[in-house]
Amino acid sequence: MFAMPGKPPVTLTPAAVRQILRLMDREGAKGLRVGVKKGGCAGMEYTMEAAQDVQDNEELIEQDGACVIIAPMAQMFLFGTEIDYETSLIESTFRFRNPNVTDACGCGESIKFDDVDTLTERMNSARSG
Repeated sequence: MFAMPGKPPVTLTPAAVRQILRLMDREGAKGLRVGVKKGGCAGMEYTMEAAQDVQDNEELIEQDGACVIIAPMAQMFLFGTEIDYETSLIESTFRFRNPNVTDACGCGESIKFDDVDTLTERMNSARSG
């Protein structure tokens, strides 16, 4: 995983921890698997599913008992992300505060990331600095 020593690559707000713990309990899951895929008007979308296991090359982040499992191809895109859970009158949803996002569509469902070279350079700078 792309990480700085002593700092998790992804952090969770207390609301996200509570929701992930509820999901883990309700689904009998080991955690919430988070990834990215091509799609949407901005080019990429986050994916989420209850995970029953941790596969090879996946990164497991545990915070206050809540587990997030990051798919291998998503690791560089999620570096430095804070995951929150927000509830309003209309919807309840996970929100990603991701410093790697350069653009998002108007509906908020799809995102665009820096190119891979820029992301790699940013991660290497963070590790050495």
